[in-house]
Amino acid sequence: MKIVVSGGGTGGHIYPALALIREINSKNKNNSFLYIGTEKGLEKDIVTRENIPFKSIYITGFRRKISFENVKTVTRFLKGVRDSKRMLKEFKADVVIGTGGYVCGPVVYAAAKLGIPCIVHEQNSVPGLTNKFLSRYVTKIAVCFEEAKQFFPENKTVLTGNPRASEVLHFHGKGGLKKLGLNPAIPTVLIFGGSRGARAINEAVLKVMSELREKPYQILYVTGEIHFEQVAKEIEMIGNPENVMIKPYLNNMPEILSGVDLAVTRAGATTLAELTVLGIPSILIPSPYVTNNHQEKNARSLSDHGAAELVLEKELTGSKLISMIDSIITDQKKRESMKTAAKNLGLPDAANRVYSVISEISKKN
Repeated sequence: MKIVVSGGGTGGHIYPALALIREINSKNKNNSFLYIGTEKGLEKDIVTRENIPFKSIYITGFRRKISFENVKTVTRFLKGVRDSKRMLKEFKADVVIGTGGYVCGPVVYAAAKLGIPCIVHEQNSVPGLTNKFLSRYVTKIAVCFEEAKQFFPENKTVLTGNPRASEVLHFHGKGGLKKLGLNPAIPTVLIFGGSRGARAINEAVLKVMSELREKPYQILYVTGEIHFEQVAKEIEMIGNPENVMIKPYLNNMPEILSGVDLAVTRAGATTLAELTVLGIPSILIPSPYVTNNHQEKNARSLSDHGAAELVLEKELTGSKLISMIDSIITDQKKRESMKTAAKNLGLPDAANRVYSVISEISKKN
C-alpha cells in the first residue's frame, strides 16, 4: 500500500503521524510512505531524520480576522491543491492521512477530489479550522476525545485515540529516572511546560523553590530550553534544593514519564494521551494562548473524570501549586484514584485503531 501522510506546524501534529507510520510498518514492511509538509515547518527536519521521503508545498494558515492576507492564502491553497494532486498522482497514493496543521488542507482536499480514500486525525477536544473544513470531504475522521465527536458528521467519525500514546507503553518502571541520577524509591513529581517551556509555570516554581527543600518527594523540573539560562541564574541566588533536579529539556520524555508519580504540565493533546495511557495523575495548567482555548477543554476532559486537577494560568501562584502537589503526592488513596481514572481514559491501542480505519477504507477503494 502507498500511503501519504501530511501534518505540520507543531510536534503535536507530527509525532502522532510518525507513531502511526511506525505502527503500519510493524504490521507490513511492504508499505511505501510519502510525507508532505512545508519547507519551513518543524516537520521537514523531524521527518527527514526518520528517513521518510519528504516533499513540500507552500501554504499559510487563514487569519481569523478579515485581512487581505487571507486572499493570498486562498491563492496559495489553490496552488497547494494543484501541487498536491501532482505529487499524489506521481506517487500513486492508495490512502492519504492528515494529522493536523494547515498543510493538511490542500493535501487532503486534493486526495478527496482525486477519489483517493482519506482520513483526518484530530488530536484535540475542539477541532481546528482545517479539520472542520476537511470533514466534509474525507472518508473518515479519527478523534482522540469523545468531546470532539460533536463537531463532525456522526457516520464518519471514529474514536481512535492518539497513536503517540501507544509508543509510551514500550517503557516500564523507573529506569529513566535512574539514568538521570534520581532516587527511584522516592515519589517523583515531573514539572514541565512543553519543549519550549512555560513562563508562568517557571515563575510559580521559582517562588516556592526554597519551600521545596523540605518536601518528602523529589522534583524533576524541566524549564524549557529558552528559559533555562534565566531560571538557572535565579536558582543560583536562591540555592538549588537537593531534591530538585533542573533540566532544560528531556530527549527521552516517554521513558521518564513511565516512572513519575505526578505530572505538572500544560494540556497539549499528545501529552494528555501519554499521561492517560500510563495512568499518571496530573495537575494541568492549560496554555491560554492557543486556538479556541482548546487546551483548557482538553484539560477538562481529564479533570471532569477525576484523572487530573485543573488550574488556569491566571489563577496560578507558587503557593497554590505547592498546595496542589502536596494534596496529591502525599495522599496515596487520592493518587491511586486519579491513576485509575486516567487509565480509564487512555487508549493504549490507539495506533492499531487508526491502522484498522486505514485498512477498512483502502479495501473499499
